[in-house]
Amino acid sequence: MNSLGFNKQNKDTKVVIAMSGGVDSSVAATMLKKEGYDIIGITMKLYSQTKAKSSKSCCAGRDIEDAKKVAEQHDFPHITLDYQDKFFSGVIDNFIETYAEGQTPVPCIQCNQTVKFRDLLNEAKAMNADTLVTGHYVRRLEDKSNVKLFKAKDASKDQSYFLFATLKDQLDYLRFPLGNYLKSEVRKMAENFKLEVSDKPDSQDICFVTSSSYRDLINKLKPELNIEGNFLDSEGNILGKHKGIANYTIGQRRGLGVGGS
Repeated sequence: MNSLGFNKQNKDTKVVIAMSGGVDSSVAATMLKKEGYDIIGITMKLYSQTKAKSSKSCCAGRDIEDAKKVAEQHDFPHITLDYQDKFFSGVIDNFIETYAEGQTPVPCIQCNQTVKFRDLLNEAKAMNADTLVTGHYVRRLEDKSNVKLFKAKDASKDQSYFLFATLKDQLDYLRFPLGNYLKSEVRKMAENFKLEVSDKPDSQDICFVTSSSYRDLINKLKPELNIEGNFLDSEGNILGKHKGIANYTIGQRRGLGVGGS
């Protein structure tokens, strides 16, 4: 059994790896290539290339070029898929509508469950790949009857929360080779592999919010959510002014400017 859990030689194991252009997926791809796996790197173009050129984002602009360079450096094929429409309908629309419902979205979870582990996973299967690999920091363990997700070795980088909704049939197909490494170890491997992205900063913010605030995005796509109005009590009495429904969540008590909050 090889390191990815298949009863075949590495060279006979076809691997599709999702490459964001960051250090983690670049190291995962290079590591598996050096182990002799038959790998194909795929980068999803998720939003406008020009808007993302100078941002700490993923899957757009410079990031696509960074992923291509890693593939060229280590001699494996790389494909870019235009998933902008899928990303907008599966992630950004949900992001806006969740704010409209007075809740706080977690777009990374939505992205994993739609664009990555549905659309990209189906693409990998259509290519007859044995597995889809990502650079997530999470451990996948299986026994004879089941497969489960566990926290990564590096607790400070653990991403198991963002994968909590992963279905069993998806998990059967996925692999996460970085789950047993510390981030510092991954950075060191990137240096040893002489990857240009070895010192590239991690993406921290919501990747598609390229301006100073998510409110700017909401104002552009659904401006009615930022229309000011009145706070009313159950009898219709005006309690104060609000700045638009997208700026508040259900159950919020602080920062309302009402009743001393």
